[in-house]
Amino acid sequence: MLDEEKRRRKAAKIIAVLAHFLGRDAGKPEEALSGLTVGDVGCSAGFIADELAAAGARRTLGLDIDVPGLRRAADRFGSRVGFVCADGSRLPLPDGSVDVLVFNHIYEHVVDPDAVIADMHRVLSDDGVLYLGLGNRLGVMEPHYKLPFLSYLPPAAADRYVRASGRADHYYERFRTRTGLRRMLADFHVWDYTFPVLAAPERFAGGELFPGAVGRAAKATLERTPRPALRALLPVVPTYLWVATKTPRRPLGAALPQPPEPVRTSR
Repeated sequence: MLDEEKRRRKAAKIIAVLAHFLGRDAGKPEEALSGLTVGDVGCSAGFIADELAAAGARRTLGLDIDVPGLRRAADRFGSRVGFVCADGSRLPLPDGSVDVLVFNHIYEHVVDPDAVIADMHRVLSDDGVLYLGLGNRLGVMEPHYKLPFLSYLPPAAADRYVRASGRADHYYERFRTRTGLRRMLADFHVWDYTFPVLAAPERFAGGELFPGAVGRAAKATLERTPRPALRALLPVVPTYLWVATKTPRRPLGAALPQPPEPVRTSR
């Protein structure tokens, strides 16, 4: 969360995905969010919120429960980002008041992610857009502690695993499977940008995903792989990149080697 360079690279990817969905000019990232009210839920040190503001947002909000972190963020970026101490399940915002929300790799840390999703649905405008970076419980390598199969385990066994590794006393994160995430987003219409970003990393400010000759070969393979074969991998993909809306909308950006596909949400 405090690695500024890494957070800003993630912000560039988020903005590129949003720009594609909204049909904004990919060559003008400074205008990707022009005229929109944008909120970063779980903003931490504010690096992503600062980049959202730089992408032309009319108003940018960073929301978190970390008071010391918010103070530091406000000291650096308060001239163009409004930082608010807020529980994600009770956002201090009017109904339908936000055009774009970002919820990037946060759900596994909160007590009640369903309540947070429900409140984001409330504050999002009818034609608004929610960007989601979502870790998958069935991703083999747990992303926080870098321990294989950690997220597969029940809580007591996961606690013993992280203690045995010497990396923590308890395992607090709670990931969901793709099925569980689909249920969590049941009130939204969702498009999956996971494979579009992997197959065209340069388009989504993710060129570092595929460095060198091996990376170029992997990218070329992804571009050519039939979509049914890629879909078979979805249950174990470590991270999903989804864009959700309250009302039915379609991505407006240019054609991609692997286009975004709708996600069938369910209860």
